[in-house]
Amino acid sequence: MQNNVMDYLDKIVNKVPDKMAYSNGEESLTFKEVYDQSRSVASYIHNKGIYREPVIIFMNKHPKTISSFFGVIESGCYYVPIDEEMPQTRIDLILETCKSRLIICDNETIKKAREFQYKCELKTYDDMINTPVDAEALKCIREKALDIDPIYIVFTSGSTGVPKGVAACHRSVIDYVEQLSDTLGFNENTVFANQTPLYFDACLKEIYPTIMFGATTYIVPKQLFMTPVRLVEYLNQYKVNTICWVVSALTMISAFGTFDVVKPMYLKTIAFGSEVFPLRQFRLWKSVLPQASFTNLYGPTEGTGMCCYFHVDREIEEGEPIPIGRPFKNTEILLLNSQDKPAGEGEEGEICIRGTSVTLGYYNNPEKTREAYVQNPLNTAYPEIIYRTGDLGMYNKHGELVFVSRKDYQIKHMGHRIELGEIESNVNLIDEVKICACIFEEEKAKIVLYYVGTIEAGELTSRLKEKLPRYMLPNYVEQLEEMMFTANGKIDRVGLKKKYKERRKRK
Repeated sequence: MQNNVMDYLDKIVNKVPDKMAYSNGEESLTFKEVYDQSRSVASYIHNKGIYREPVIIFMNKHPKTISSFFGVIESGCYYVPIDEEMPQTRIDLILETCKSRLIICDNETIKKAREFQYKCELKTYDDMINTPVDAEALKCIREKALDIDPIYIVFTSGSTGVPKGVAACHRSVIDYVEQLSDTLGFNENTVFANQTPLYFDACLKEIYPTIMFGATTYIVPKQLFMTPVRLVEYLNQYKVNTICWVVSALTMISAFGTFDVVKPMYLKTIAFGSEVFPLRQFRLWKSVLPQASFTNLYGPTEGTGMCCYFHVDREIEEGEPIPIGRPFKNTEILLLNSQDKPAGEGEEGEICIRGTSVTLGYYNNPEKTREAYVQNPLNTAYPEIIYRTGDLGMYNKHGELVFVSRKDYQIKHMGHRIELGEIESNVNLIDEVKICACIFEEEKAKIVLYYVGTIEAGELTSRLKEKLPRYMLPNYVEQLEEMMFTANGKIDRVGLKKKYKERRKRK
């Protein structure tokens, strides 16, 4: 039985030491190089007397960054990834929350790290891998390790924009990786293309199955996601057969005519999540890759990545959202109504997660932890923590779980309860719309719609009048050249709210 994620690397390095593990297309690391370098990093950390503490990783997106994660874990510590593209205020808050004694940098990021107000030891990865491996010390660390020990802290903003550090342990990551791999059919022939930044938990889907099976992960350069044709060419160049991407990354390919120029030739497994996939865009993908498997994944960072899946193996009806389906094995979804009772048939309820996938809580934030990680209200016999996602769901006529909305996407407008997602779904049915996002400006009680497409704002509003009741019509509609996205590829709704507020100030 696995009880430490590093067991995967220990086993696979003996099977395929010289196989490429991680690459960005220009620089690569084999499994033997990852193994040796991570053990040198771990020995350096051990020599500094740092143990069971957070270690900051401040490196650019690179195979060495992943190897540094494993080095921190091997040392008995837990890694906290940050990145240059983060706002400085966010970096400062993370540094103050963690109070790490060591920041691992690359030769570029160390220059910026020297300017941080927070001071601790700075060391480059390239220097650390020259450290002689202390095999005896690492063996002792491994023998003392428990599967409930944390391995990383990932900071997530949530709807408030204030970052919270989610701490996950070996057991939850092992459980997640094994269930995900079984569900999507990963094996030694899997070739992943990583889309998300390495400081998000979404990259777990590639990082850990790679060392579990001896697969290969290509770290896609960020700039390619702005040029969809080149992005698909990249997938073809490296014969990528598996992607687990956020919906907006897939939509950027299908919505802008990319498939008229180039098609992904090797893709067999497409998993998507984080947002609702507009049905029109999904059907485009399905028509181009009719033999591929498509799976909708759902889950929050606090549930160790994804916790539910739906293989899209039936025709999705017009206007029907693609379900999130059912939980992975060893996970239970509780759908609780406002009285904390199981939601009835056809009734919406909050999606709550029970099981090993529930993470440890928010690092150095007991107040927020108590709000979201709560005693299971259906169990009064013994302590049992569940995670309240803040997402609303219900079961459809097929008995499949369907994501309805975020609690904070539900608004009251003109006396009616409205799901902003329902407005977006109707906008996405309009052929000339490529992508859209709806927000609610509370101060003036305005529904605001931003979109990218070829249709004029006035014409779009006219079309919506044929689809939506008056109280659901956006009060303000603006056409954008480009949609605003967060660093991990989701629509940046917080940024759109700020954009609208700035517009109001100028008037």
